[in-house]
Amino acid sequence: MILVTVGTDMPFDRMMKVVDEWAGESGRKDVFAQIGEGGWEPRHIPFVNFFDPAEFKQHFAEARLIIGHAGMGTILSALLHGKPILVMPKLARLGEHRNEHQTATAKRMMELGNVNVAFDEDEMRAKLSLVDSLQARGPIGAYASGPLVEGIRDFIFTGKGKRA
Repeated sequence: MILVTVGTDMPFDRMMKVVDEWAGESGRKDVFAQIGEGGWEPRHIPFVNFFDPAEFKQHFAEARLIIGHAGMGTILSALLHGKPILVMPKLARLGEHRNEHQTATAKRMMELGNVNVAFDEDEMRAKLSLVDSLQARGPIGAYASGPLVEGIRDFIFTGKGKRA
């Protein structure tokens, strides 16, 4: 199953319309979406507005691929579970979010090789045609590394961070 999620803040109609159109044109029946509340509703994809935490965890575990907004919760969940992820940032200038932080997040995560990114509808269409070949990086650990924790602890208690 391909799980599509727009997060809990606001609907993400721009991305959902592209994914729904792709699912309809390609005949995909393995897509399920969480679309938020008050937005446009898909015609070709079964969906819910929101999951309760247990349902979200179950759908996430069953999914072989995640498509979503570029929120850190979605990205970290995919990385933690070793799932390939395709993200599209919500844009404040289009009224989809409060600021443009998702674009910065998507760029940085892409640079690190952690996510596949579509920055607009055309890129999303192109990447959707490749979803069956998208691979996950190995899962990340559930906890921060020792050196990171020590660096933060040192910064908090001494006010001075050690530079690597």
